Amino acid sequence: MIFQVLDNKKECAGIYLNGDIHKLITDPKGLSRTWAPSEHFVGAAVEYASVRSLGATLDEACPEALKGHWRHLSDKAKSFFDSFATAKIDLDDICFYDLVPKKFLLEFFELKNKITEHAFNEYTRPVNYDFLHDLSLFLTDIKSRPLNIDLNNLKMSDNKVRNGINKIRDCNNKIVYNQWRTVTGRLTTETRSFPILTLNKELRSAIKPQNDCFVELDYNAAELRVLFGLLDQEQPETDVHDWINTNIFKNKYGRETSKKKVFSWLYNPKAKNKKLNEYLNRDLLFNKYYVDGIIHTPFGRKISSPEDKVVSYLVQSTTSDMFLTSAIKINKILKERKSSVCFCIHDSLVIDLCLGEKNIINDLVDEFSQSRFGKLKTNLSIGKDFGQMRKVL
Repeated sequence: MIFQVLDNKKECAGIYLNGDIHKLITDPKGLSRTWAPSEHFVGAAVEYASVRSLGATLDEACPEALKGHWRHLSDKAKSFFDSFATAKIDLDDICFYDLVPKKFLLEFFELKNKITEHAFNEYTRPVNYDFLHDLSLFLTDIKSRPLNIDLNNLKMSDNKVRNGINKIRDCNNKIVYNQWRTVTGRLTTETRSFPILTLNKELRSAIKPQNDCFVELDYNAAELRVLFGLLDQEQPETDVHDWINTNIFKNKYGRETSKKKVFSWLYNPKAKNKKLNEYLNRDLLFNKYYVDGIIHTPFGRKISSPEDKVVSYLVQSTTSDMFLTSAIKINKILKERKSSVCFCIHDSLVIDLCLGEKNIINDLVDEFSQSRFGKLKTNLSIGKDFGQMRKVL
C-alpha cells in the first residue's frame, strides 16, 4: 500500500493514507511503498521509490501528464514556506501542517502518491537495491541526530577559523548526506547541512559528543586494500605502505615516499612503474570489471566511464561501498544502545560512545574489519571531541 509521511518534525508527523491524513503509525504493517525514508517513520520492509529510481527527484520521476499539476502544487508549497519565513513564524514551535489548508495537503500528497506509483512502474529495481535501501536508512538515522556544537573555545583571531565559524552558523546542526550526487557513490552533503566533509581541521574541536567520547574507525590504506582485493591478492596483515616499501620497493624509499609513488602510479594511467605493476597489475582490472564503456563494480554499481578514469572510479567506488557496508553494520549493532553513529567522513566512521558501553569497542572493531575482501587492518582512535582524536590501535 502506497503512503506518504508528513515529516516536518516529530511532534506533528503524520501519515497520508487512503485519501486522508492520520496520526503517525509506528507499526508499519500493510504500508509497503513510499517516496523516501523519513526521520520519523522507520519501516525496514518498506520500499522507496527514490532508491528504486537511483535518486531521481519527484520532478524527474513525475509522468509528463502530471507535470503541470505537480509544478503548480510544488510552487504553492514553496509559497507557504516563504510566507511563513516572511512572517517570522518559527516552524520549530508551530507545526507547518497545522498552518496549511487541509484541502491543499490532501491534493499535494495524493499527487505525490501517484508519482510514487509511477516510479515503481517506470524504474527497474537495481541489482544493488538492498544495499542502497539500507544506506538510505542509515543516512536518515544520522540526519535525525543533532550534533553537539560548541564554538566558544575556538581561536577567533585566526581568519580561517573565523570564516569557518560563520559558515557553521549559516548551517543547521544536522548532517544531511546525499548518496546520489557522485558517479562513484561517494557521499556529499546538502547545501544547508553541517559541512562535515569540508570542515577545516582547526574547527573539529567544536564537535562534541552527546555521550562521553568519540570513537573513530577507519581502514588502514583503504583504497590500496581494495586494489589488493580487486586483483585477488592476499591482504597484508601489517600497514600496507610499509608492506609495499619492504616487499616491492625492497626498502629503497621511506614510507611517505613509497606512498606518494604508489598513488601517483595508481591514478595516472600514463604513469609507469615496473615493480608495482609486476605485483599489482592494474591492467587486469580492465578485463575483469570494464565492459563496453561500463565499469561493473563488485557492489553492483554500473558506472559509465572513459578508459582513463576506469581505475580511479573502480577503486574509489568500491572503497566507498565497502566502507559504507561496514558502517551500516555498525549502525545496526548500535540500534538499541545509547551509543550511536555520529557521522562518517569519507572512509572513517565516528561513533558517539557512552562509556557504560565501552565493552563493545572490540566487537565493533572486529565487525568493521570484516569486509568483502577479507579481514582488513582497522585503525581505532578515541577523543573527548573530534579535534582531539588519539590513535590507540
